Amino acid sequence: MPTITEPKLISGNANKPLATAIARRMSMHRGMNVDLVDARVERFNDQEIFVECYENVRGEDMFIIQPTSNPANDNLMELLIITDALKRSSAGRITAVIPYFGYARQDRRTKARTPISAKLVANLIAEAGVDRVLTMDLHAAQIQGFFDMPVDNLYAAPIFALDIKHHFKGATDDIMVVSPDVGGVARARELAKRIDAPLSIVDKRREKPGEVAEMTVIGSVEGKKCIIVDDLCDTAGTLCKAAEHLMDAGASEVHAYISHGVMSGPAVERVKNSHLKTLVLTDSIQPTDAVMATPNIRIVPTAPMFTQAILNTWNGTSVSSLFEDNTLVPIYEGLYNT
Repeated sequence: MPTITEPKLISGNANKPLATAIARRMSMHRGMNVDLVDARVERFNDQEIFVECYENVRGEDMFIIQPTSNPANDNLMELLIITDALKRSSAGRITAVIPYFGYARQDRRTKARTPISAKLVANLIAEAGVDRVLTMDLHAAQIQGFFDMPVDNLYAAPIFALDIKHHFKGATDDIMVVSPDVGGVARARELAKRIDAPLSIVDKRREKPGEVAEMTVIGSVEGKKCIIVDDLCDTAGTLCKAAEHLMDAGASEVHAYISHGVMSGPAVERVKNSHLKTLVLTDSIQPTDAVMATPNIRIVPTAPMFTQAILNTWNGTSVSSLFEDNTLVPIYEGLYNT
């Protein structure tokens, strides 16, 4: 088998700008031109997905960059079919880089006769031929256990901490980190610890999925710059309602840091007309034109972190080192000069 010399990147259609940004940064790191593998991922007239790889991948260390965001089923099938194409072309190792892992909210049976779809998707990915998974901010950390293969789950919190220290320089004493529900306390606590800020909780009670019946703010937010932190924003109903309750409780301003901007349905309009001063999203999901045009929404890049994680996976060094500031700060140098 040929010696593996360089990692090779291939992308589906889910988030080409992120894949291109990763390739560009890898070129900087490697001191040589790194392009996405030349391939076509297209659809026949009946919407069947077809993949053809124009480069030799025999024995190579392949990284497929493909979030399974909207349309989730199409993007998932692209990931599976690209994997099958690489496997049948004798790729040495296949790593699925899934910045946003769709179906993660279906991680347990909440009622009788319902599926655990996250486990099903994990089985499909394994059966297709993926050898390991690299993702970010899984909705539930235990989803890693659904895979019988190595799973590296990166966190957006270190990037958010850098962004907050940069944009709130000199005002960090007034910050209050807020979890939008009890289930997200661990995530909010992690960010609060990184920026040395107190923690508050918005306790919510749902009547049914997507609708919040009642909210209660736990902790004093009087005069505070509140930062809501969560893993995803779908229709933004809960987020905007939480911002309204925080302002009613005396907060001076409300910001939100969300790992995955699903932003479906009325989300953009809700955020635009809400009490949120800023909503910060990562580019794990390709932002729509409407999201990009909204004045109080800002995107932070994940390409520097994913690039380093891919390189660490390729050369067999620690991926968890990216959780530490002394490792992360240098790769974001220039973006967050403090």
